[in-house]
Amino acid sequence: MSLASHFDSYRLWRDSVSRLVERLRDWLAASDLLDAQTEQRLRRLSARLSEDRLVVAFIAEFSRGKSELINALFFADRGGRLLPSAAGRTTMCPTELSWERGRPTEIALLPIESRLDGASIAELRQAPEAWQSFPIDAASAETMGETLRRVGEIKRVPAESARALGFAVGDGADGSLRPDEDNCVDIPRWRHALINFPHPLLEQGLVVLDTPGLNAIGAEPELTLSLLPGAHAVLFILAADTGVTQSDLAVWRDHVGPGPGRLVVLNKIDGLWDGLRTDAEIDGEIARQAGDCARILDLSPDSIFPVSAQKGLVAKIGDDPALLEKSRLPALERALAEGLLPARREIIARGTAEEALGLAGEVRGLLETRLEAFTQQFEELAGLRGKNQNVVRYMMHKVKGEKDAFDKSLREYYAVRSVYSRLTDALFAHLGMETLRGHARSAREAMRRASFTPQLQSAMGGLFEVARASLARSEQDVAEIAAMMTAARGRFAEAHGLHIEPPAAFSLGDRLQEIDRLEDGFRRQFNTFLNLLTRDKRTLTQQFFETVASQIRKTFEAANRDVEQWLRTLMAPLEAQVREIQRQLKRRLENIRRIHEAADTLEDRIEEMEHAQALLDAQINELDKLEASLEATLRAPERPQLRAAA
Repeated sequence: MSLASHFDSYRLWRDSVSRLVERLRDWLAASDLLDAQTEQRLRRLSARLSEDRLVVAFIAEFSRGKSELINALFFADRGGRLLPSAAGRTTMCPTELSWERGRPTEIALLPIESRLDGASIAELRQAPEAWQSFPIDAASAETMGETLRRVGEIKRVPAESARALGFAVGDGADGSLRPDEDNCVDIPRWRHALINFPHPLLEQGLVVLDTPGLNAIGAEPELTLSLLPGAHAVLFILAADTGVTQSDLAVWRDHVGPGPGRLVVLNKIDGLWDGLRTDAEIDGEIARQAGDCARILDLSPDSIFPVSAQKGLVAKIGDDPALLEKSRLPALERALAEGLLPARREIIARGTAEEALGLAGEVRGLLETRLEAFTQQFEELAGLRGKNQNVVRYMMHKVKGEKDAFDKSLREYYAVRSVYSRLTDALFAHLGMETLRGHARSAREAMRRASFTPQLQSAMGGLFEVARASLARSEQDVAEIAAMMTAARGRFAEAHGLHIEPPAAFSLGDRLQEIDRLEDGFRRQFNTFLNLLTRDKRTLTQQFFETVASQIRKTFEAANRDVEQWLRTLMAPLEAQVREIQRQLKRRLENIRRIHEAADTLEDRIEEMEHAQALLDAQINELDKLEASLEATLRAPERPQLRAAA
């Protein structure tokens, strides 16, 4: 099964889940069960499914065949190269390939000078005027190639200007830029590139991130603090003719490292096909090379994937199965598909199950509460057959008493809401963006005043401390709110026979882990003795806030969204049940009152109750079927044959 087939299968599965979510929304609307809050939750879930992206990042030093590997894995069906691939450096800035409907086919380039403004790439994505855009003529391979080669453009600047832009300038031994006799260096012309291209895999949600070598990585901390950690798979590429060089090892150690979704590719094995050795001797040499790489990177040998991207691309274009097998590209494709797609599918399935099935459970509880109320009303009305007006008056008095008692019990409900409101205010005081902005201003001022390296280190580290403390206090608030609402739901369920799903488990632990990961990356990227000594304090401060502080802010924004969504789902089921009980008590009282006033309407009312019960039974059965279909789809194994069926 090809990589494209795996992606097709995943896309078909995701689309089927999306259709079932839409069916649930339509059914709730047709059944008059769709309130504004529920519709908002379902629309948010549908948006997450439709906007799902699979990010695959490629990272390597230059001349490792990275662009050729991208072409061979994803774009061979075009009959040629999509990305420029030639000897030397072809990619000088981080480049993202994706497809966004509604945007033109183009390449948008962010000038390197944008670093001087102090804005992160994430912020500049929302500022189209900051980018230079060039249309891509997909019908002309020559014109398209010329346009895309812009990602390799460089410019010559004085060494001081390069340092101000965040580049390390030195003797070149550590990956720094080496000045010429005029004290000038070559730097990338562009800071970042966005290619919007209508390819089937990109249209299905694939995003390819092509990254340049060590020097550019070090100069763009946002790569290692945000873009690479956000990738679902990272392919680290070595070359068979060089093995693991010092700069390769620095990239691996400082920016990649072992972990889930990390694959190491030993490219250019076709350089060993010299025609003088047997296939067995060549295989032995490749195995030794892979073993050496594994030993240096401290990995198991089966974690290294030897390939020839160039021969694999030629084989795919020329439909040569024997050459494709010799290139070993299929083994890498299988590892990528089997490591990336099932894990992503599991995340989507788990999130959908929590949201859609949880919401369906809430609706079921409401329907069951309603069914019990109608059953009770039916039994009450049936018991009035042949009874005199005194009995009817007694029943009316009894129901009115139940309604009065329930109205009194609402005081507890309103007390819970009052405490809930107070606790949520405290939660957002700890988690709020204004609080974080205040901490960031204090950290920036402390960095500005710092005269010595320890003071600078303390100022930078202090922002992590307050961010972690804010999240920890917020986590305590979340636990207190969850405990209170669990108890309140239990009391109401027991006192009034409510059917309420237990509150969804929620934690800010993932956000705390993000802060830990950011701090670890910060210490590797910024907080080194050499870095603090050799870099200008203003440049360090600017880079710290446009990358690290920006990522902390994004983490807090995501935490606020998570908390707001959780709080909405926490109170809504209880509120819906309270409203339902009020409606049913009012309905019971109205039924008996009308019977008291005109006894001949009793049979009509009983008939209405029977019809209402039958309708509720039918609704619950329909909901059962929807839930079963959704669960079956979420848990269904991957079926590669779906590609042919589509």
